[in-house]
Amino acid sequence: MASSVETLEFQAETRQLLRLVIHSIYSNKDIFLRELISNASDALDKLRLESLAGSTVGADTSDLHIALEVDRDARTLTVRDNGIGMSRDELVDLIGTIAKSGTAGLLEKIKESQDAAAAQSLIGQFGVGFYSAFMVADKVTLRTRRAGTDAGTRWESDGEGTYELQAVDGLPVGTSVTLHLKPVDGEDGVADYLAGWKIRQIVKQYSDFIRWPIRMAAEGVQGVEEGGAGEEAAAEPAVETLNSMKALWARPRSEVTEAEYTEFYQQISHDWLAPAETIHMRAEGTFEYEALLFVPAQAPFDLFSRETKRGVQLYVKRVFIMDDCEALMPNYLRFVKGVVDAHDLSLNISREILQHDRQIQAVRRRLVKKVLGALRTVQTKDAERYAKLWDQFGRALKEGLVEDPDNSQALLELLSLPSTHDTERPTTLREYVERMKEGQDAIYYLTGETRATVENSPHMEAFTAKGYEVLVLSDPIDEIWADRIPAFDGHRFRSIAKGQVDLDEAADEDEGAEAERTRREQDFAELLPWLTSALSEQVKQVRLSSRLTTSAACIVGDADDISPTLEKMFRATGQEMPPVRRTLELNPGHPLITALRTSHATDPGNPALTEIAELVYGGALLAEGGDLPDPARFTRLLTTHLTRGL
Repeated sequence: MASSVETLEFQAETRQLLRLVIHSIYSNKDIFLRELISNASDALDKLRLESLAGSTVGADTSDLHIALEVDRDARTLTVRDNGIGMSRDELVDLIGTIAKSGTAGLLEKIKESQDAAAAQSLIGQFGVGFYSAFMVADKVTLRTRRAGTDAGTRWESDGEGTYELQAVDGLPVGTSVTLHLKPVDGEDGVADYLAGWKIRQIVKQYSDFIRWPIRMAAEGVQGVEEGGAGEEAAAEPAVETLNSMKALWARPRSEVTEAEYTEFYQQISHDWLAPAETIHMRAEGTFEYEALLFVPAQAPFDLFSRETKRGVQLYVKRVFIMDDCEALMPNYLRFVKGVVDAHDLSLNISREILQHDRQIQAVRRRLVKKVLGALRTVQTKDAERYAKLWDQFGRALKEGLVEDPDNSQALLELLSLPSTHDTERPTTLREYVERMKEGQDAIYYLTGETRATVENSPHMEAFTAKGYEVLVLSDPIDEIWADRIPAFDGHRFRSIAKGQVDLDEAADEDEGAEAERTRREQDFAELLPWLTSALSEQVKQVRLSSRLTTSAACIVGDADDISPTLEKMFRATGQEMPPVRRTLELNPGHPLITALRTSHATDPGNPALTEIAELVYGGALLAEGGDLPDPARFTRLLTTHLTRGL
């Protein structure tokens, strides 16, 4: 027996907010079904919890489920559950009002907002998911009865100014939401939500992993006929379950097979290979979540493209929220695929809110440590497999040394770098440190455009001659991180192309080295100042070198100077760099340099000496892979002096 209908009016502010939700905020109208299914799932969870606690007497939990019912003639779609239901007071409290506090402030912020995305981020902070139904429906009718009570309630509204409440007898326990759908309107984004394929698509995308079955009558399929003797048999339509309910991340790892992990990974990544590494974790406490992450076996083709999508899928209580959630995974781990299922977030949370959410930032930190820890485990237990992973993702991981200083030491442990120790096999920094010579306190490295350029650089000569290992860094990112990371395991990084290098002093091999250096400086006391003056536009100083053994000269920078390769990179991106004058170092034992010293001592005014000085500088510049400031003049001078020599 139904009672009289009670008509209530929305408050003015609530009415304005509702109008914004319906007409302005959500660009994807499909999410209305996600919201209603999520509400139904919560109702089933609550009934299950109360029945276990014994607080709901007589509740039937034998077949908890969500049913979707389509009536094409009436153009209605109903979302029905047999969950906890609501009393009249709960209905008024939960459904009859929007944003019980702060509505005026919210409206003011929305008015100040200039775009829908920003407005949606504000809406996401309030519980307005149910009202998304009015985006696709002219009228919504809700019927509900709370478990353990006899009274039911009907709520109905057209989403404008009022809503109706009516007590209704004979309702089953649970809640049904019937949407009287608007006509299909492609321009307004209203699809045919009576079509079975569209309903299946939405459920598959957003609600596939809901723990409760979502059922719908199969179109055109009849089930078992019912009816006895003397009765006309009636064929009931067959019912299909739309969701898989297989949320692997919610199951203990011991209960999931490798085949299931592989199938799930391939489903979310569209990769045909099995993952190289699987990370399954659960966090409990003030912020609960589960995560299932995968490291691919092969890098995607767009790993280094600016347009590449990154991040993992975000779910809230098994309800899909967004793809490529960048807030949960840093850019240098963009190759990691997977799912994070948070228990305590709003379904309407936006990317803007996620970026500043402290709990999300804490989850991100833990996920990063888990991924780096998993890679470290592979590195220590299976070097061959790790070598393949590094070959695929090493360049991306190096970016983390610049982007993520908090994890720089963990990333340094993961580095696998070519060095002069072994031309075939790369080395870790830990292995490098273990091989360091007695008295060596720095990790030596040299950057360049290619490995061949680095290995043939004049800067390498003394290090090769004296058996010092040098890291060969030829990735563009090496130029940046090697200059920013101060040290590893107490040993500073040092470029052999910067500053003065005295390997005799480092090794303490020759007590007469200081005396020999003093003698050479006396021999070249006149030539060095003259060369510094003659090449003043190109170099800041000319000095004798302790790093050269076969080459005549090389160019070195000060410890804080930008490297030539990095300078090229900045210029290539359109950034003008101030010219950097570096130091020209001469090999005092090279025949060309000794002949130049002798000629200068004999005839210091000879103009040909200035031309030879230019050739020495240009040759040193070419040897390090640099660009000549005036290639035509260098070629002309070289041709002239070669002709004279012949």
